[in-house]
Amino acid sequence: MMSGFIIGFWLLLLICGLLFWYTRQTIPSVGDANFRKFQRTYLVVYLFATAADWLQGPYVYALYDHYGMSQYDIEILFVAGFGSSMLVGTFVGSVADKYGRRANCVLYGILYGLACITKHFNNFWILMLGRLLGGTATSILYSAFESWLICEHNKRGFDQDLLSTIFSHAVLGNSVVAIFSGVIAQQCADVFGYVSPFDLSLVMLIIMTIITMVTWSENHGDRTGDVSKSFKDAIHAIKSDHKILCLGLIQALFEGAMYTFVLEWTPALTPPKPVVPAAGSVTDEGNDGHRGTIPHGYIFAAFMVAIMIGSSLFKILNKHIAVESFMRFVLLAAALSLLTPVLFPFNQPVIFCGFLVFEACVGIFWPSLSTMRGKYVPEETRATIMNFFRVPLNLIVVVILVQDMNMSVIFVCCFVFLILSTISQQWLFMLKSNVVKMDKARTNDRARLMGEEEEEA
Repeated sequence: MMSGFIIGFWLLLLICGLLFWYTRQTIPSVGDANFRKFQRTYLVVYLFATAADWLQGPYVYALYDHYGMSQYDIEILFVAGFGSSMLVGTFVGSVADKYGRRANCVLYGILYGLACITKHFNNFWILMLGRLLGGTATSILYSAFESWLICEHNKRGFDQDLLSTIFSHAVLGNSVVAIFSGVIAQQCADVFGYVSPFDLSLVMLIIMTIITMVTWSENHGDRTGDVSKSFKDAIHAIKSDHKILCLGLIQALFEGAMYTFVLEWTPALTPPKPVVPAAGSVTDEGNDGHRGTIPHGYIFAAFMVAIMIGSSLFKILNKHIAVESFMRFVLLAAALSLLTPVLFPFNQPVIFCGFLVFEACVGIFWPSLSTMRGKYVPEETRATIMNFFRVPLNLIVVVILVQDMNMSVIFVCCFVFLILSTISQQWLFMLKSNVVKMDKARTNDRARLMGEEEEEA
């Protein structure tokens, strides 16, 4: 099966290349030079920010283990990271709306940079501080950057539909950056030790912070109120507009399942260790020393290519179908794909294919959700609302981390989360359809009244 993973990766790469070529041929590039410059300005900063995050990801657990931390201590550190993102994130979002999104992105570089520095110390409490800083920084990464982009895009008067183009390119670029970051981090760790990827991440964060301060202008949400007012306005917006509530449920449930999948894909794909034969018994001829192991690098790269395929599929779907409509089927496909470890336990080819489908759905999900947030989330409290959405998803991951659940039970939970996300997407689709019908009825009524007035005249 080792070679099967590798062959799968190259097949995916071929499909990705063909899809990319197809979208380039059928979907014309934007001719507006000002828009292309704006898109480049955003993507350079955003991809440096995500590169810094990807460089750290593969070696957090390995570094803690290298320092001799117990399994329990490592789990506590991971829970602290998700917990700080859940609790501090909402406050940071309000700060971004009031004091500036660019300033918040600079704060991301500072906090995550300090978290990198803590990795040099083999001390539980210093590492705990690093996890708290890193969790807070992650909340900023997934809210302030997008909030800055949408506000600046609208401020400069670009077509609303062009936002989906930037989001699609961001997902595509993020996947490419993830692959290269994984390879570079591996080389650094092999030569300089497990802490070196964090040092390289620190360099990326410094560069990103400087570029942000030089090339980005500042924008805000509601600058008049205090942080508590931003909280109240965000809660009021979620209560009063069910479309925003739907988006929050979709994000929390899907990303909760996604982060859980990140923690579980390795054991799901790893075959059982071969039974050691008793003395004098006949050994299994298939036991060539590779059973019980999987090529993590190729599998991770295949997942990233699947996300890139999803990004290209988003472009094609978005051209012909409303995002609120096609996302219902994408979320349903994601739910079914994560049932493969439950229905076909230890069947590596089937599980791997299911996981690839899920990752392709992730590639469609990210730009789709960002596009819908650009439509429905109010500008005044955008970052605050986006971080409110992250509270339940972090809670989902924390609960699963602290429970000692069977792997099949965990994937059943993921399936349930994604089915609930599909139902929420259906609700959003119905709400949007009702608004369209009402607008059409008003237009028809106005046309009828104008016709009657003309007849009377």
